[in-house]
Amino acid sequence: MKREVPLFITAAIGLFMILSFFVPHQVVSVPSDFLQQTAVILVAFGYVLGGANVLKINFDGIYKRKPGWAYKLVLVISLLVTVIVGLAEGRTWQDPHSMSIWIYDHLYAPMNATMFSLLAFFIASAAFRAFRIRTFEAGLLAAAALIVMMGRVPLGNVLTDWLFGLRWLPFPGVPHDLHLSTIQEWIMDVPQNAAKRAILIGAALGVMATGLRVILGIERSYLSGED
Repeated sequence: MKREVPLFITAAIGLFMILSFFVPHQVVSVPSDFLQQTAVILVAFGYVLGGANVLKINFDGIYKRKPGWAYKLVLVISLLVTVIVGLAEGRTWQDPHSMSIWIYDHLYAPMNATMFSLLAFFIASAAFRAFRIRTFEAGLLAAAALIVMMGRVPLGNVLTDWLFGLRWLPFPGVPHDLHLSTIQEWIMDVPQNAAKRAILIGAALGVMATGLRVILGIERSYLSGED
């Protein structure tokens, strides 16, 4: 019964939530809304559990003076200060002049921008190592990646302005305002979007298949981690 009851509850709730998409009656919609709100509450408890786990792991590292314990101390202090400030401000934390917004705008946002700016160099180096131009398709991928990376920054336009001005080309009808940024926008809007939609469709089909496996009781890894 330890396995059959959770499997039955999961299958019943899963089928009920699927039914709520096709039956717009309050007999179905009201319990469905209640279940969705319950899921939000469970996710909130998950955040609390995750925060407690972060504090436990970092307190242990600080107490044992593990390598990098000073950074763990900064993390713990920042976490506690942010939580205390948010609790003290209550519902006014979204006020533009609140301390929570100040912490987000002047501390979190700059650190976030710095982290992503550093990641750009790692991505570029990883792409250089990963792109082995051995086929025509790999060459197209490498060329598109180079155009996108160069076209995203103003320096790309400055370095290639002499080439993409196109005023020296004798062909009629060629636009004179073509730049590297314009080409990268076309790459992102047309071929990249097409590939992304195909990947999203495949991912959606995978999610549907996994959901059906859970509802039908085929996938049982959520039960104590065993099949």
